[in-house]
Amino acid sequence: MKKFGKELVPPQTVEVKIYNQTYTIRGDGNSDYIIQLAEYVDRKMREVAAETMTADSLRVAILAALNIADELHKMRRKLEQLDGALTERSAECAELLDSLLQKPKIVKKE
Repeated sequence: MKKFGKELVPPQTVEVKIYNQTYTIRGDGNSDYIIQLAEYVDRKMREVAAETMTADSLRVAILAALNIADELHKMRRKLEQLDGALTERSAECAELLDSLLQKPKIVKKE
């Protein structure tokens, strides 16, 4: 069981259909999320099957897994690039703020 807040949530069992096969998935998470994941995998497998014209479900599953892994790695690289750009920009802003705070104030005499 997984603890959410003060409540213990028992593992949930969800039945999903992927590429014409029914699977019973047990997880600690949200069953709607598990269904969305299964629908995504099913869609990817059907795309691969349509592109490759193969009937071998194992081959389709492997190629779909490779496509999903490719998407994951591309997203990770993009996230790393964005994180680096954000870090760089944050450092520039911090330097600018420091320089503004260190400048002597000019007081006008009237």
